[in-house]
Amino acid sequence: MREHELRRRIIEEMHLRRWPRLSAPSTILQILRIVDVPEREAETRYLEESLSPLGIEVARSARHVAGSLSNDATFAWERHTEGSSITLFLSGDVDAETTDEARRWIEDFPGRVIRATRIAIVGDEQMAAGPLEAFKFNPDELVSCRIRGGIRMWSDFRLHDAGYGQLLVAAGEADPITLSRIVQQLQELGNYRNMALLGLPEVRAQWTGLDAIEARLRQFALDVGDPSILDDLLLEQVSGLAGELATLSNRIGYRLDATQAYATLVEERLADLGPIPIAHYHSLADFIRRRFSPAVRTCGAHRERLAQLNTRASDLAALLRARINTRIENQNARLLESMERRTEAQLRLQQLVEGLSIFALAYYGIGLLGYVLRALDIYIDMPPPMLIEGVAVPLFMVALWIAVRWFKRRILGSHD
Repeated sequence: MREHELRRRIIEEMHLRRWPRLSAPSTILQILRIVDVPEREAETRYLEESLSPLGIEVARSARHVAGSLSNDATFAWERHTEGSSITLFLSGDVDAETTDEARRWIEDFPGRVIRATRIAIVGDEQMAAGPLEAFKFNPDELVSCRIRGGIRMWSDFRLHDAGYGQLLVAAGEADPITLSRIVQQLQELGNYRNMALLGLPEVRAQWTGLDAIEARLRQFALDVGDPSILDDLLLEQVSGLAGELATLSNRIGYRLDATQAYATLVEERLADLGPIPIAHYHSLADFIRRRFSPAVRTCGAHRERLAQLNTRASDLAALLRARINTRIENQNARLLESMERRTEAQLRLQQLVEGLSIFALAYYGIGLLGYVLRALDIYIDMPPPMLIEGVAVPLFMVALWIAVRWFKRRILGSHD
């Protein structure tokens, strides 16, 4: 068979995030970090330097690396869109020295920690009594519920020793595969929740700026209707507002999109877990929806507000353009009207000059005719020259007027 070049990579991708089978007792440490682009190289180098002595190869383009640090300690590193996660799996028989060494290793990765969790897995609810006391959960904030397969979880979702959150899981009658899947889904729910909430501080930081822009837009709407304010000044104002809104949108747009995507994943993981409430404890579903959902809705409202302000700025800019265009059209109309008046005046002046020129030509023509008639009067018998001149004046003027009209038609065409 001729395989597609991406076939095996696609199949491997479907199995990358699967955790190893879990059993009780065991401990899991997971750290989720935001890793900037400049830190990616340092992260890869850290993996290579620390894993090469163990015979584990790390490709430069690797997105998932897993292996064993010892007989009782395994790990899984995964690169995500915005960061990376490193998960350490410790069996119940691991010694304290190995645990401390492995913990220091995962804590030294490059990047900024967004979530760190210590998960203790015990066999049943009776075995959970000791860890519950040791974890020192806040009883007023303790969340506990049952999940499919008879699994029960406890957590107050607070930071404890060394900056770790703590999760206690009683496996009950769950098989290793089910236990692994449920604990992984619990972790993914918390990771996606924290990633989604990254947008909330940025949203709050922009509130004051958006309030100021909204007030300026209201004032601008009034200024557009004031004819005494120069168009250039208004254009400068609306351009500045549009630029500020574009900057705010570009700065937070990706974060808001990510918040929405992560929030969808949180809801999916919560539905997959199907937590069953336990009396006298906060439910996992209630905790998520009571504290997480309002934050997501706040980010969504901020996105809508940004979109509305951008629309208002565009509408006001269009209104200003209409005002400028109307003013230009009025100026053009007045200019055309003035040009028409000047053209009409020039035409009348031309007609006046034309009439005067006929009189002038007639005057000089009759004068020349007079010279001819007086010369002929000496040699021949004829009526008095002045009589002939007087009779010739109207005839001469009519002839000149006809001649001028004919020449105009020849030059200008058939239109006067």
